[in-house]
Amino acid sequence: MIFAQIFDMVNVGIVILDKELKVYKWNRWMEIHSKISAQEIIGVTIFDFFPEMKNPRFLRNVKSVLTFGNFAFFSQKLHKYIFPFKASNSQGTHFKYMRQSCTMGPLRDENNRIQYVYIMVQDVTDVAAYEQKLIEMSIKDGLTGVYNRRFLESRLAEEFERHKRYLRPLSIIMQDIDFFKRINDTYSHPCGDYILKTFASLIVSTIRKVDIFARYGGEEFCCVLPETGLESATKLAEHLRMKVEDEIFRFNETEIKITVSQGVAELKKETVSAEELLRRADDALYEAKETGRNKVVGQCK
Repeated sequence: MIFAQIFDMVNVGIVILDKELKVYKWNRWMEIHSKISAQEIIGVTIFDFFPEMKNPRFLRNVKSVLTFGNFAFFSQKLHKYIFPFKASNSQGTHFKYMRQSCTMGPLRDENNRIQYVYIMVQDVTDVAAYEQKLIEMSIKDGLTGVYNRRFLESRLAEEFERHKRYLRPLSIIMQDIDFFKRINDTYSHPCGDYILKTFASLIVSTIRKVDIFARYGGEEFCCVLPETGLESATKLAEHLRMKVEDEIFRFNETEIKITVSQGVAELKKETVSAEELLRRADDALYEAKETGRNKVVGQCK
């Protein structure tokens, strides 16, 4: 009686399977999160309700438990979950399914023979969400939500080595919003923040998912373009320039127009480092600003 009460009161999922992988016990926690009652599932093979669990990893671990009495652990960092329960998203995460840390082990009879397999399921969605937020805080710009300079430089170094090794094209675009100080002075700093956020969203919505876009500092941004040569990168930069020029930014019922200057550089055989590639794009950006702004300058030397 006491065991049965504890079995249903604990704040973890407990499932017991027999040797045929039919459900022998299904506690209240599992009922609540699966929306399947014990009456429905007991005596039924677990795969009848969760066919996605019939995968080599799960079957291999069950066999190891039943045959050798081993224990198996399923970390949410590696496996995400065993049971596809809908996440509550109490921390504002975007997980579709609950993140779970699970333990699997043997249950023996009075003769020390393994008769059952137990699975304990712990909901660690909130922990995973907190870790996710910490990671995002370390790699994202707090204002615009795009990547920060530190992450950009790290990824650019990785892309540089990969593309240099396999002789694949790689280009970057350096961008600077023209006369940004004038926007802050004329319309206020909150307006300037709005411009930065909206500008970043506009660029992100235009480039590919494989491209890496980051705030490099102040009103300066950088876009890393894998598998892209100078000609294509320059065309993209010109497309972005026109899109920004045509956009009307509205802040507190005030319509504001901005332009952007851009410098483009491509990875060359003689390029010795990611820093050199950045410097060449920055030099091209400087030329764009010095020769009239609201333009694209491509530098391939």
